[in-house]
Amino acid sequence: MTSTSGAHSARVALVTCADLPELDEEDAPLVGLLEDRGLAVGVEVWDDPAADWSAYDLVVVRSAWDYSLRRREFLDWARSLPTLRNPANVVAWNSDKHYLADLAKDGQSVVETLWLEPERGYSKRDLHNRFPAREDFVLKPAVSAGSLDTGRYTATNADSRRLAIMHAHRLLEAGRSVMVQRYMPEVDAFGETALVFLHGEFSHAVHKGPMLVGADEPTDGLYKPEVMSPFAASELEIDTAKEILAFARERIPGRSAGSRPLLYARVDLVRREGQRPVLMELELVEPSLFPSLADGALDRIADAIVREIELGPDPRNDASA
Repeated sequence: MTSTSGAHSARVALVTCADLPELDEEDAPLVGLLEDRGLAVGVEVWDDPAADWSAYDLVVVRSAWDYSLRRREFLDWARSLPTLRNPANVVAWNSDKHYLADLAKDGQSVVETLWLEPERGYSKRDLHNRFPAREDFVLKPAVSAGSLDTGRYTATNADSRRLAIMHAHRLLEAGRSVMVQRYMPEVDAFGETALVFLHGEFSHAVHKGPMLVGADEPTDGLYKPEVMSPFAASELEIDTAKEILAFARERIPGRSAGSRPLLYARVDLVRREGQRPVLMELELVEPSLFPSLADGALDRIADAIVREIELGPDPRNDASA
């Protein structure tokens, strides 16, 4: 346990959403651990008008998982808080999955993605012609959380293809950009590896089993359940994740190679036989960090929050960018 005079008596807010007013169960133990380190801790709902954000020295986004249909409002809130971590410029860039296109065009190995934009006015026939001719594929909105509004479809099955067209059309009609991604069979063979970093240092990894088995269906709750388990990441996976984080740091508006590594980050990879892993998602806004699945992870997260207070604002990050 770490306790330092610099952070002693500082106030920190852990941010959640109205559906989880006491935090997600994975994050709830952080309250006691931070109090043990001398911090005053509040749990606040991000859109609660009664929250006094000026009372906090640090505001840390955790289970704010309801922002995807209110992203503009969420970004306005983020930009109003200079003490927010991760900072507002990172939240703006990473809360829209078009960041994957940014990384891909600059040479990173990213899951193959076709983008459908609502202003193009696609007909259902247009959508049919843009879907893959063979193999399974995944549809999801570019702004989403918890795998909601996400489905897996089979290109050669007429009924599955019909459901995919309906899914994409519904999202586009709602003004949402749509991602069409090749379903990687390696997900079924190996699953995904989610690697957690704190201030740029590898903390732990978990294994995510395959979860998409068919068309998008309504879900009660903020996210679709995932099967997670402890996992020992390979040196290649850790090195790949570090490279992606360093690469992204230079490309996020308002950041540069000299910017301080972020308080938290999660890098989701799919490994391939004999090749470098492929990036599925880079989670910098409100990722589940799954500390219950790794010894000492909760203490490492609490220590990182204390250190963030001690370090203060990063002079090489422009949160207004």
